Amino acid sequence: MCKTHIYDVRHISIGADRPVHIRKPLLLGVLLLSVVTLSALVGARIWIDKPRNETGILDSAEIAEYEGQMLSSIEDFRENSIKGPQALNEEEYRLTVTGLVNNTRVYTYDDVLDGHQRYEKVVTIHCIEGWEVTILWEGVLVKDLIEEAGIDPAAKVVKFFAYDGYSTSLPLEYIVDNDILMAHKMNGVVLPPERGFPFQLVAESKLGYKWIKWITEIELSDDANYRGYWESRGFSNDADLP
Repeated sequence: MCKTHIYDVRHISIGADRPVHIRKPLLLGVLLLSVVTLSALVGARIWIDKPRNETGILDSAEIAEYEGQMLSSIEDFRENSIKGPQALNEEEYRLTVTGLVNNTRVYTYDDVLDGHQRYEKVVTIHCIEGWEVTILWEGVLVKDLIEEAGIDPAAKVVKFFAYDGYSTSLPLEYIVDNDILMAHKMNGVVLPPERGFPFQLVAESKLGYKWIKWITEIELSDDANYRGYWESRGFSNDADLP
């Protein structure tokens, strides 16, 4: 089982549950102080052009260590996709869960992230080319998505399809028993296009060609003989680490 991290963010309203009484002399003093302060601000040519509670947006910062474990950088990957990095539009993106399910489901990017529990897990990807990278991945469980669609008892395999035409598959039992993630962040940073935005599969204990990027469709199937892009070109369908 993976270690889960659940964050509960709450807005706190100070004094919202009781009335505040201000005596008139105090109120006049507050108003006078406000006028003086405003005059000082104008005289100093300092202007406040947005509400104080407006949230500013800062650039994401990649983390290098997690619970004492050093992480690789997102720059340590080698680009080896079949058609180069893909650029998907967040607003237009759709993820379809189909095949041997009770109800085909179609999700937007926000549907996936806002409608499901998110999890974190440190996992190392081992490429068949001989390099490896250890990353803190964050995302949703594939099993949560397929269970929401309703799994047909005949389903044995989960096929994954990507925006660039890539595909692969994994046993349904493997997906469920290992809490396999479909990640949207790595090292605290939203996946860049070259790393598979909006979602990349975290196929732990499998070689890198099972870590499909730019996922657009998940299909449940009973076809245990299905072979994806590289598997149909002679790569092992199991892709177990040596």
